[in-house]
Amino acid sequence: MKRSLRSEVRNQLAKLTDQEFRQKTKAIQQAFLESKEWADSSVIAMTISRKPEIPTRPIIERAWREGKTVCIPKCLPETKGMHFRRFKDDSELEVVYFGLQEPIIHKTELIKPEDIDLIVVPGICFDLEGYRIGYGGGYYDRYLEGFMNETASLAFHCQIVERVPREVHDIPVKQIFTEERTFVCR
Repeated sequence: MKRSLRSEVRNQLAKLTDQEFRQKTKAIQQAFLESKEWADSSVIAMTISRKPEIPTRPIIERAWREGKTVCIPKCLPETKGMHFRRFKDDSELEVVYFGLQEPIIHKTELIKPEDIDLIVVPGICFDLEGYRIGYGGGYYDRYLEGFMNETASLAFHCQIVERVPREVHDIPVKQIFTEERTFVCR
């Protein structure tokens, strides 16, 4: 079921023209940047996205301009763990598996979960209760298990599905920002 949903949503994303991608991305970013969650957060955690994900680089740069702290995930495949590290510029990045950009440990500062105000959680598809299908590693679900602050996801409306298959360890996000509307999933 998860595999077929991943494939179905990836096919929908592949159908977006460059112009549609840009227009929808701009609407999603704007909705997020105008949200109470953004305004109330001084430490924001998110990935450095790759297409077809909503581009996070403009959001990261806006956070820096506003004096916010940005932290990005460092995955630890040997333990299946993850933590976030402060990100200040590209010289602190390395390319790891699947072309992901992650912080270089000796060049960056560890940010504790309780110091993060808002985590932007990536995913391939989402349901209206905030459950998601991610990229298969389970890193975010493990990290979010004890996380008490805000969570949100950025998604194209075509990534919203009726119901995502759930497992006991799955943690839903609290909000999903799409180009059509913001879904509150609390």
